[in-house]
Amino acid sequence: MKTIKIFLVDDHKMIRDGIKFYLDEDERFEIVGEANNGQEALSMISKNGNFDVLVTDIVMPSMDGIELVKNLIQGATIEFKILALTMLSETQHIKKMLNYGIQGYILKSSGEEEIKRAITEVAAGNTYYSQEVTTIIMNNLRGDKTRGSRMAVDIPLTKREREVLHLIVKEYSNQEIADELFISVRTVDAHKRNLLEKTGAKNMAGLAVFALEKRLFDDI
Repeated sequence: MKTIKIFLVDDHKMIRDGIKFYLDEDERFEIVGEANNGQEALSMISKNGNFDVLVTDIVMPSMDGIELVKNLIQGATIEFKILALTMLSETQHIKKMLNYGIQGYILKSSGEEEIKRAITEVAAGNTYYSQEVTTIIMNNLRGDKTRGSRMAVDIPLTKREREVLHLIVKEYSNQEIADELFISVRTVDAHKRNLLEKTGAKNMAGLAVFALEKRLFDDI
């Protein structure tokens, strides 16, 4: 079976690391490059563009995913597929990306199985849209501008849970969080478990996505 070569672009290292964690142990996939933003990706790809699927974030500094895709399509010298990553708070970009003919669109909070399925389908020349993205597209077609119920849900977090979540997003280790907040590592673990349960996230990357979607912190 041919290995699917992937180029990964996201300005949040935790998101990239989460996707790599899912794919690294699966021989069907190989991450051949990664970049922090569109400009960096464009530079790297111009030097060595040997990949099958571009997995890219949309909102990034320097050059966003929309401009990256536009530039790559205009100057394409190789054939590749595009899978876009989004958050529920960024759905206004879906139409623009679809206009460029991307093959797939999933949420950053997608689990391991969906990420692998999306990459596999896109690499095979099929399209793949997560259920949430499909719902948004259908609502827009119907002129329904109401937002999904997930966005309307206000999940109450304690002050300490917000502090822990803030440091998780900033990629602090358990020990660093404990030192920063003057609590034990065991207490940090307890707060993480509570955060996972409250938000429905599957892992630390999922918690980061939750915080970014809700725009909980001004400095991130």
